[in-house]
Order: sequence, then C-alpha cells, then structure tokens
Amino acid sequence: MKLGARILKTGIAIVLALLLSELFRLPSPIFAGIAAIFAIQPTIYRSYLSIIEQVQGNIIGAIVAVLFVITLGNNVAVIGLAAIIVITINLKLNISNTISLSLVTLIAIMESPGDEFIEFAIIRFLTILLGILSAFIVNLVFLPPKYEKKLYFRIASLTEEATRWIRMNTRHASEHTFLKKDIEKIKDDLLKVNQLYLMYKEERSYFKKNTATKARKLVIYRQMISTTKKAIEILKRLHRFENDVIHLPDDFHLEIQHQLDFLIERHEQIMLKFIGKVKREKSIEDDKLCLNRQELFSLFIAKQKEIDYENEVTFFHIMQLISFIIEYDEHLNHLDVLVTSFKSYHTKENELNMEETIQE
Repeated sequence: MKLGARILKTGIAIVLALLLSELFRLPSPIFAGIAAIFAIQPTIYRSYLSIIEQVQGNIIGAIVAVLFVITLGNNVAVIGLAAIIVITINLKLNISNTISLSLVTLIAIMESPGDEFIEFAIIRFLTILLGILSAFIVNLVFLPPKYEKKLYFRIASLTEEATRWIRMNTRHASEHTFLKKDIEKIKDDLLKVNQLYLMYKEERSYFKKNTATKARKLVIYRQMISTTKKAIEILKRLHRFENDVIHLPDDFHLEIQHQLDFLIERHEQIMLKFIGKVKREKSIEDDKLCLNRQELFSLFIAKQKEIDYENEVTFFHIMQLISFIIEYDEHLNHLDVLVTSFKSYHTKENELNMEETIQE
C-alpha cells in the first residue's frame, strides 16, 4: 500500500499544528489538530480558497457561540439550537464545506464557559485558526502536487488499456464477459482522469511565460482525453456489436482491423511525441495502404450488398462503428496538429520526464 502525498501532508499538518500550539502555550491543542485535518486540500489553489472559507466558518462558529452563551447559556438544547443556526448561516453564505469546522469551533467555545468566557472564546478561536494556517503552510511547502505528470500517465495508461482491447477484439481474441467487466473499469478510470484534469487546471502559474505554456498544455490534455474517449467508444461498439462484426465479409473486416491498427499506432506515437520520446521528424506518416476517411466510408457503402444483414438494425450497428472510427481519425489529426505546434514553440524544459515515478 502506497502512502499518498495527501495522507503524508495531513499527518505533517497535524504535527505542525500541535507543535505550534505547544509553542504558543495554547490550551487544548487538540482543536488545532482537528482544524488542520479539515483544511488540507489536494491542490495549492484549493488550499488558498479553503483557508478563506475555513476562516469565515471559524468566525461564524465563534460569534454564534459567544452570542448564545451570553444570552441563553450553554445547556444541551442551546448548543443544538446554535448548531442549527451555524449550519443555516453557512448554507446561506454558500460555504457548506466549512460547516464541520464551524461546528467544531461552536462546541469548543460553548463546552465550558467560565468567568473569563470572552478570553476563553478568543483562545479557542485562535487555536482553531492556528490549525487552519498550519494546514495551509504544509500544503504550500511540503510535497507540492504534480498533477500534470499524474494526468499524462493516467491518460497514457487508459489509452493503452483501451487500444490493447481493440486490437484483441478485432482479432476475436477477447473474452466477452471479461471485456465487459474491464470496460466498466475503464469508465471509472476515465472519471478519475477528468478529475485530475480539473485539479491540474486549478493549479496556478506564478509567471506569465508559464501561464501561456500551461494554457496550451490544457488544450492538448483536453484533446488527449477527448481522443481517448473516442477509442473507448470504438471498444464499446466492438464489444456490443461483436456478433455483427464477426459476420462481415473477410476483406471488409480485415480493412477495419488494418484501419484501427494504423490509428492505434498513430495514437501511441503522438502520445510519445508529446513527451519527447519520438522525434518530431520521425513521427508516423500516413500509411499508403491505409484508407482515408472518405475511402473507408465509400468502402462501407460499397459493401452493403455483400453484407448479410439480418435486419436493418445490424446495418446501423456497423454504420455506428464506422462513424466512430472516422471521428477517432479526426480527433487524432487535431491532436497531432496541437502537439506538433506545441513542440515547435516550446523547448525541452517543458517536457515531462518519463523516468520519474508517479506516486498516487
């Protein structure tokens, strides 16, 4: 089992919060540790947004706690009513993520008010605020996330998985039930890739040059994901319409197989070209034996009379498959243009290092 960066940062943030609480001789340092847990975020940008919201939630919890203790006391029913008020305020201010911390602040202050209640409330408020700040410092300094590397390798892994199954399926080497389960896994992996893309998008660049480079990379990664989705759609159609594909004329089936092999190889080389593993001038060129989009569609139309359609539904199944192959080709062309353009304007310093390990 691997320890992810967020797990390590959470542990470090708790330790830092507790140490700082002891350094400043704050009573009940445990509340600082609890606050640090709530404030840890997966990206620096989210951490920045979180600290603003968490401070607001801390203030709301503290103010409500003080007002209720002064006016109504601190019996169980009053604490419950105060909690309802705190939750309502957070929801009205659209900062629902801070509800948990607001309630922690509320209970921490209302639990045992004494003669010097205001001083007690301020100390508890500052203790929790210290925990929030500790988490922000840890997120900023320790183990900064490298979502770009994770994103690329996740896309590459997902692409490899989908294209491997496509190759096997076009050769009737895949087991139907097992492939069905793997397609579900591929769908889940695609959702994780989309989440990583959003996290990478949220990361902020502090220099204008880096901002421009990242903007172009975002376009490329979005197109990578879109292209991989097309490959997955082809895999799903090959699996779903497997019986229809099997009964295609041999020459037409071989042409589809050859077309997909060519597109898959091209996809692999474009991905490698982006990280500098394939020289730009050595990138795959159009195969003279491979049909272009128009020729493939024309062949499909020409083969209609030779295909033994049981009903017109089968015709539409094969037409869907051909349509997705054509769309896959179009997406690959666009991705190749984007990558080639990027490599022309950006130097090796912007390339990913394939040798670095990716920690989940």
